[in-house]
Amino acid sequence: MTSEIKKKESQVPEPSLRRMPCYLTYLKLARRDQQEFISSTQIARDMGVDPTQVTKDLSYTSIVGKTRVGYEVNTLIDVLEDFLGFNKLDKAYIFGAGGLGNALLHDHKLDQYGLTIVGAFDVDPKLIGTQIQGVPIYHVNDFKKIKEDDVSVGILTVPAEFAQEVAQTMADGGIKGIWNFTPIRISLTEDVVIQDTSLYAHLAVMFNRMKNLSDKK
Repeated sequence: MTSEIKKKESQVPEPSLRRMPCYLTYLKLARRDQQEFISSTQIARDMGVDPTQVTKDLSYTSIVGKTRVGYEVNTLIDVLEDFLGFNKLDKAYIFGAGGLGNALLHDHKLDQYGLTIVGAFDVDPKLIGTQIQGVPIYHVNDFKKIKEDDVSVGILTVPAEFAQEVAQTMADGGIKGIWNFTPIRISLTEDVVIQDTSLYAHLAVMFNRMKNLSDKK
């Protein structure tokens, strides 16, 4: 990745970063349909986004569309994958191998987004020593002993009451990025990046919108 792209990447607003993987998925579907070029207007129309917003989002990658034809689909896919870091695999550990953790271990599409799970940690004696989809399950107390230097990402799917404690264990063991699926707001030092993905919060939003629609009838 060039220094120019890195500089631009550091300036990208979070809403734009959230939209980029959606653009990428859309573009891969367009490529599947053998579409060679695509315009920001078409992307915007199909995804419900303002065309100027699409153009602005994509401008952070330094790619420029061609007059009248738009962007070359294959090139834009390559640029987005490089910009988002999806074109190389980062290794990750998952903490909490039951329920949601188990589902993520069965998700074979994570590697398309630059993430491969190489180990899981739990406290359930029925899980420890087994494998899920070829991924070995260890006791969480063995994390620091097993931790490999090239694994810097941790996925947190433990019960809420253990979230802070386990997150601290992850950070103490050298994890630098935590993908937090628990409803708890984790507090760690600033050198650890925490990305919250609250399924329950999104569920609450959906239910609230459904209720509002129902009340209008």
